[in-house]
Amino acid sequence: MNDLDFLRLSKPQQFVQKLKRFFLSLPRKLAGALKGLVMRLVGLVRGLGSFLADLGRTYVKGDWKTKVSYTVMGFGSAARGQWLRGLLFFVFQTVFNLYIWFFGRTYLGKLATLGTVETAKKGRVTVYGDNSFLILLYGVLTIFFIAAFIYTWYVNIKQNKLSEMVLKSGRKLKSARDDMASLLDTQFHKTLLALPTLGVTVFTILPIIFMILVAFTNYDNQHQPPGKLFTWVGTANFETLLTSPESDVRFEVTSSTADSAMLTITAKNGDILTVNTADPAAAVEAAALTQNSKTEFTLTQQADGSYQIEVFNEAGESVSFVGKDLQTVKTPSFSYTFRQVLLWTLIWAFFATFLNYFLGMLVAIMINKKGIRFKKLWRTILVMTIAIPQFISLLYVSKMFAADGLVNGMLMNWGWISQPLPFWTDPSWARVTIIAINVWIGIPYLMLIATGILMNIPADLYESARIDGANAFQTYMKITLPYMLFVTGPYLLTSFTSNINNFNVIFLLSQGKPLGLELAGNAGTTDLLITWLYKMTVTDSNYKLAAVMGILVFVVCAVINLVVYNFIPSVKNEEDFQ
Repeated sequence: MNDLDFLRLSKPQQFVQKLKRFFLSLPRKLAGALKGLVMRLVGLVRGLGSFLADLGRTYVKGDWKTKVSYTVMGFGSAARGQWLRGLLFFVFQTVFNLYIWFFGRTYLGKLATLGTVETAKKGRVTVYGDNSFLILLYGVLTIFFIAAFIYTWYVNIKQNKLSEMVLKSGRKLKSARDDMASLLDTQFHKTLLALPTLGVTVFTILPIIFMILVAFTNYDNQHQPPGKLFTWVGTANFETLLTSPESDVRFEVTSSTADSAMLTITAKNGDILTVNTADPAAAVEAAALTQNSKTEFTLTQQADGSYQIEVFNEAGESVSFVGKDLQTVKTPSFSYTFRQVLLWTLIWAFFATFLNYFLGMLVAIMINKKGIRFKKLWRTILVMTIAIPQFISLLYVSKMFAADGLVNGMLMNWGWISQPLPFWTDPSWARVTIIAINVWIGIPYLMLIATGILMNIPADLYESARIDGANAFQTYMKITLPYMLFVTGPYLLTSFTSNINNFNVIFLLSQGKPLGLELAGNAGTTDLLITWLYKMTVTDSNYKLAAVMGILVFVVCAVINLVVYNFIPSVKNEEDFQ
């Protein structure tokens, strides 16, 4: 389809066509991405080979000062009169050697196991063993330090090579005074960024790497150092959160008399069933069968409401009996809980973003409309919700909508309801209430943003539209909305991401409640991924799954940002409103 045929389509047809093109181009894009990855790997291998070859040539062709610098960092620079550079290189090497010998090598050697000696109590004395937390933390820090040393060592070799080239050309090397002047002048950006770069590395990058590695351990409330060790478990935590592992079928006789028995049945999906039977011998036989081999079972409901239960294994052995009073207890699954919380998180982010966006824009249009009086007053009233801290306002609103709060009390006094509305006790009511309250919080921000943008739309566009006979809705769809979307596209994307991680609104209003029996990990029906992560760490000390959750939150946000960013008008049609 050419561009002219595409323009003749209606808006829904154009959208469908765009989706079709996107999915048809997806295999080509994936193949291109894979090819790019392979080329990058090839380039990395080639770069590493060139790097090693350059080091070899520098050593072979270099003078004795350069050769000594391969072992004693800074020697070549100091021997050539650049004592400041030589001193800095030598001090760094000395600090590195002392750190590795007296501290780092111990933790680095235990990083593979995260410790083997547990803390034990001998009599009244507690003998502390390995601390898995410190081993992981300082082991990662040591790896960072080694990487920094390798880079600094390479810079040391490169400095010797450059110094030799300068001297061979007959020029003079920079003195220590020249180096200091350069650091405060032409190289001042390096001086200025040195401390922030170190801070970002130690306080941002290092904790992120540490958190990622925790996701591959069993670090939880049962493995708390220094009392207990934790160890590597591979991808088991990801499987727990993303997949639904099958359980072995088990029949257990919990009580038995001469003429009846009660059994507890564990199904493959983890559900637990209880059933009564008038055949105790068959119940005992079924329990023995499931203990000795892998089994399956079937339930067939009879006309009288009882169930025909048949248990069988691969060897052809089977037991059949009739049961009644069947009850099922759903066993919470982390994978099911993650899917439910993720779904609600995306629904919440969608409504919290776009309801605020369009309603805030509508309020701004209404206030800016000619003939509206007291415009400053209306804006001031709306901005008041921004001035009051959310920690105060949201806690107060939460109490207002409680069963014994102001809202229910007034509605019952007026006779509109006979019993309190379940704002925080019913999952559907709680979710709708949170979205509605967030509208009250978010509209003022969007009103202020939209007000500034609307004032910059050329008035002659609206005048031309009115002359052409466009009504208010057509003017909004053809002028106001496209202009707003173009200018605020990046804001919409960042707002959506922020709402995915909007901890304050959810936690201060409902604390994730009401809790659901079908949800695992102390999760509530209004919990977002970020509030569930908070409960995992602070309440349950389930650091391993919390780390996995942090990684998955990043993946969700990254995928949404990368996909949507390429579709927003601000990126695709950058020249449209110039």
